[in-house]
Amino acid sequence: MSRGIPDKNLPLGFKVKRNLVQEQLEIIARRTVEIVPKEELADKLKRSLTRRKPLIVKAGFDPSAPDIHLGHVVILKKMREFQELGHKIVFVVGSFTGMIGDPSGQSEMRKALTEEEVARNAETYRSQVTKILDPNQTEFAYNHDWIGKLTPQQMIELSAKYTVARMLERDDFHIRFQKGHAIGIHELFYPLLQGYDSVILKSDIELGGTDQKFNLLVGRELQRAYGQEPQVTVMMPLLEGTDGIRKMSKSLNNYIGITETSSQMFGKVMSLSDDLMFRYYELLTNRSPEEVQRLRQDVASGKEHPKEAKVKLAKEIVAEFHGSASAAQAHDEFERIFSEEGLPDDIPNVVIPTEGPKIWICKLLVQAGCASSTSDASRLIQQGAVTIDGQKIRDKNAEIACAAKGAEKAPGKKLLLRVGKRQFRSIQFQSK
Repeated sequence: MSRGIPDKNLPLGFKVKRNLVQEQLEIIARRTVEIVPKEELADKLKRSLTRRKPLIVKAGFDPSAPDIHLGHVVILKKMREFQELGHKIVFVVGSFTGMIGDPSGQSEMRKALTEEEVARNAETYRSQVTKILDPNQTEFAYNHDWIGKLTPQQMIELSAKYTVARMLERDDFHIRFQKGHAIGIHELFYPLLQGYDSVILKSDIELGGTDQKFNLLVGRELQRAYGQEPQVTVMMPLLEGTDGIRKMSKSLNNYIGITETSSQMFGKVMSLSDDLMFRYYELLTNRSPEEVQRLRQDVASGKEHPKEAKVKLAKEIVAEFHGSASAAQAHDEFERIFSEEGLPDDIPNVVIPTEGPKIWICKLLVQAGCASSTSDASRLIQQGAVTIDGQKIRDKNAEIACAAKGAEKAPGKKLLLRVGKRQFRSIQFQSK
């Protein structure tokens, strides 16, 4: 029997005990930022339990890149919880909307992807997300299957369901409009098409990050316009990337991909700041808020060393995607690279100004104060003395990703540099 779902042998119309509804509400609300509206969610859950009919829970992911990262995992874990409560999960691949590009959080018009690029990126999504979701209980849907079939007349009918004035209330569009930045007509269609997914699927609940609030609420309005009961929106927190500043994103080079090797994942987790470590504990592990708070207190009091707490986190995350044996092996490899003494407590922080998205490794070593010249840096690399986030650098011509394009003065990627046995630098890039 699924957790929280009544026994099928119970008679129809049985009286639902409030604690079953309340139990599901408490599980769903855990780690969420906002549920709109919560009272409607309680009503839907009660009807679901009474009729023994699962709710349809939808979440959409545009294949703008081929990799699923830990930022996506926050929503995927919530989807898994809905599965364990007995509800129907629909994973929507934005095979059409991905060609437009979500304008959420964008200060300028995004470059549209081709149909071929979207299809190529989407190929690996199923195998990646089923590392978390139950593959036998997950329905995959591709929105090109219905959006691509809309006639021009139907597209006009859809656009008539929402006004330009309402669309320009969106912060992203409003700010760009005020600054005179371009807003493509196709961008206005994005929230409409995402909302139309909800109409087609008749979703009861849609999950998304807090940056998706406008799109999620448009879905509610469109369902009303098409004579359906509006979905409840469940908004999840955004996970900060390894730089600790901006949300995790491949375009910002601050992500940890779930298909990365166990060593890469382990090293990136170990490069997190101590404060950010607890955010990852809260959003990516199964530990209760009370457990995370106790761990935070133990680290603050000196009862537990922050490095040991971070090792536990790294092993936990790596084990979920690669297994416990690989996590232990990645830990051993990390310790060998960073010596048995481990990381020092007083690693210098170095801010390095950059002019582009990448920096030559030899130039990085000089600016970090780990080499006297680029020739000296080249020699150190050839000797195998240089590692970044636990990965040995062997190519003296390598370019290291730093500040992302368009980052302006925002901090860029953060990484841990080691040269030899004793030189450590915590590098924070800053775009000029």
